[in-house]
Amino acid sequence: MAANKAFKKVKKSLEEAGIKFVRILWCDNANIIRGKAVHVEMLSHYFNYGVGISAGQQGVPVMYDAVIPETGLSPVGEIRLIPDWFSFTPLPYAPGHASIMGNMVLDGSPWALCPRNFLVRMIEAARREGLEIRAAFENEFYLLQQTSQGIVAADSTVFASTQAMDRNRVVIDEIAQALISQGIPVEQYYPESGPGQQEISIRYTNALQAADWQITFRETVKAIAHQHNLTASFLPKIFADAAGSGCHIHLSIWRNGQNLLPDPQGVCGISPIGEAFIAGILDRLPALMALTTPSTNSYRRIRPHCWSGAFRCWGLDNREAAVRVPSNPAFNGSTHFELKTVDASANPYLALGAVIAAGIDGVQRNLKPGNPVTQDPGHLPIEERHTNGIDLLPQNLGEALEFLKRDNMLLIALNPQLSQAFLAVRQAEWEAMKDWELQAEVKLLLEKY
Repeated sequence: MAANKAFKKVKKSLEEAGIKFVRILWCDNANIIRGKAVHVEMLSHYFNYGVGISAGQQGVPVMYDAVIPETGLSPVGEIRLIPDWFSFTPLPYAPGHASIMGNMVLDGSPWALCPRNFLVRMIEAARREGLEIRAAFENEFYLLQQTSQGIVAADSTVFASTQAMDRNRVVIDEIAQALISQGIPVEQYYPESGPGQQEISIRYTNALQAADWQITFRETVKAIAHQHNLTASFLPKIFADAAGSGCHIHLSIWRNGQNLLPDPQGVCGISPIGEAFIAGILDRLPALMALTTPSTNSYRRIRPHCWSGAFRCWGLDNREAAVRVPSNPAFNGSTHFELKTVDASANPYLALGAVIAAGIDGVQRNLKPGNPVTQDPGHLPIEERHTNGIDLLPQNLGEALEFLKRDNMLLIALNPQLSQAFLAVRQAEWEAMKDWELQAEVKLLLEKY
């Protein structure tokens, strides 16, 4: 009776909003956003039990729609994609359509290979420590044009150029308004360093909603750019001689409504619990990169002197460190920190969940992050870097995957089935693309991410 009443209430609100199709979305192990749309007139058949998808979907790589056998998955098996109605939003760029995030369920329980449930489990693990994690994804992306000569940038301006603001004002304004209408607060916008490159930053929120918003952000930017005859791409490295695109994760740690990070007496204005959390991330960062920078293309961006976090270290306002602690003159201490070694080829549920797992491990072990770095670590003598534990991070996906394969804590956090499937998908991508030139990568991946 209660379920029937809830359905009638939802259906009435959908009809009043003019919704015809509800897109139930998921994000797979290759970080492809996929969905199935249910017509509102048929919604009663799917309201409680969602839509069916093949279990093999979580074994599909970015190159093609076929299951990698080493994932342990096959075309046999059905998973229910159950809509989470708290994530429901009408799509301003697609009148009559709405989207909702789906949870993967098998036999009435969360499926072991559900990326969204992995993040939920890590949020619960933090809660058992008395901690609430708040986060935001900070995206960079390119606006591109298709020409007879191929893909070119939408403009040829430089960082924070007001000319670029004027040239791209209409599409950026539409993106911002569409995000706001979906409940996502927009904080800042500026043209980034690359030609046609943009950055729109959004407000932080609880960890699950932050990952949901990352899916919505990518969907919105791409759809609205397309309506302006532009291609928006979050691919980490498109042009060999231009800036790469990151997707930094900003994090803060809370308890009972209080931010636990600021400490005016702490190193970099960070409290001891914040230091331990950062230390946990740095300790496992080479393995984490298989989840936060999981594309072969990712490692073309992560280079010294490129502001991409190529070294395992941290520092106050240091944009070359993997973890940057931003100063904040409005507070006594720093209110959050930023992991720079992340890009938008990462599944946000897996990336954020793994970062939380590493941070909690650091808190439980009371780790220390070492001395903060006050200069570009790439300019330090190698001996000094070694003495201070400042390592150059993995140079390719293959190296990061080997670190993850040896990291029992992260593998256990993921669980055996999810870790097997994820590693097999990414290993297949590495083996397929490890010898490709940039042009071949861009041709395949430009519109995937």
